Amino acid sequence: MVGRDEGIGRDVSASADAGQHQAARLGFAAGQVIQELGYDDDVDETLRGAIEEITGTELVDEDYDDVTDGAVIWFRDDDGDLTDYLVDAMTVLEDSGPIWVLSPKSGRPGHVSHSDIEEAATTSGLHAMTTFSIAPDWSATRLGARGRGK
Repeated sequence: MVGRDEGIGRDVSASADAGQHQAARLGFAAGQVIQELGYDDDVDETLRGAIEEITGTELVDEDYDDVTDGAVIWFRDDDGDLTDYLVDAMTVLEDSGPIWVLSPKSGRPGHVSHSDIEEAATTSGLHAMTTFSIAPDWSATRLGARGRGK
């Protein structure tokens, strides 16, 4: 039994380490305030915890009305209009702060096509910069402000 418990502990630790590595790819830093929109019971809790560990602060919700340093938006196909989420995030976002759209991977329930994310970003005055796998069921797309003349 002891070996079995130790094995579970290693699995949990390995999962936490992987979550920490993936969260670091989002570029958040200690002391930053990160707004989270679209939270539901299907989000990746390991990733959420890793973001909070990196920043040293709890994620703030959509009701937060002070300045934020970045945003994480959990978005699924049936969540409504992504443009509305983006506008809400930009309302309190510091000028250069990143917005990350986390959406279910292809083949998972709630998958959102990359073209839908790009369309919402363009409508909001943003553009998709990079996309990668962030968690077992989630992909991350970074959105940034459009440069002048674009």
